[in-house]
Amino acid sequence: MSEQRCGTIGIAGRPNTGKSSLLNRLVGEKVSIVSAKPQTTRHLVTGILTQPDCQYVFVDAPGQQANAKSTLHRRLNRRATEAARDADVALFVVEALRFTPEDKLALERIPDTQRVVAAVNKIDTLKNQSQLIPYLDRLAKTREFAAIVPVSAKTGRNIPELLAALRDALPAAPAMYPPDQLTDRDERFFAAELLREKLFEQMGAELPYRCEVVIDSFKEEGRLRRIEATILVERDSQKPIVLGAGGERLKRMASAARKDMEKLFGGKVYLGTWVKVRKAWTDDARVLRQLGYE
Repeated sequence: MSEQRCGTIGIAGRPNTGKSSLLNRLVGEKVSIVSAKPQTTRHLVTGILTQPDCQYVFVDAPGQQANAKSTLHRRLNRRATEAARDADVALFVVEALRFTPEDKLALERIPDTQRVVAAVNKIDTLKNQSQLIPYLDRLAKTREFAAIVPVSAKTGRNIPELLAALRDALPAAPAMYPPDQLTDRDERFFAAELLREKLFEQMGAELPYRCEVVIDSFKEEGRLRRIEATILVERDSQKPIVLGAGGERLKRMASAARKDMEKLFGGKVYLGTWVKVRKAWTDDARVLRQLGYE
């Protein structure tokens, strides 16, 4: 029998390389919210995959932002750097045929002493796979990687090969979590994240970044979960945009989030939602601390 391995894998990279989609594909369940807009992830999200000879503990972190202007964004950058630095292995995610200054910055923030596996994502978008060869050669010269694996989070291509490379890089150790555990986050956390995901899906380009979701109460009444949530915005002018005409947009987002919650939690959900103005919350250190952005 092969040696048991276990360790943490910090997922790093610039925004919009598909890190959260890759985590969900690796774990086999949706544990991190996904959006076509970059910089959706704000919190560290742990996804756990247990196989007979290895337990992989993935940590999805916010994408590294080159121009972090607000206090929130600076704290997210620090969180991303620490996640990659403190893990047993860093999983650096780049987009096939692209290596931007932001990619370079995200890679440079991983310590030289850290073992790094590179995942070249979105290979399903390439018309000619032979284009990958010179790109992989150039990527290999940017740093000494433990392995470079072309993958597709969308189709699942080469995911077994990526897991094999990560296993080789992890230390010999017993499992840290029970074999059926998928994450270290609770239902309250996922309720907030699923509602925030709908903000990114249904709002304009900029406004979701100025919003936050706070779960005011989470009660289980038999098989029913009764959840009260507040969406914070920064300015009075943003509140009617979130609400929509007659409150229809908020109702639509809440309904979609509730359906996702019922699917994830396996039971009925009542979701009450409100919108409140918290002036310039992304630059308010006290508010950010209350929201868990230390």
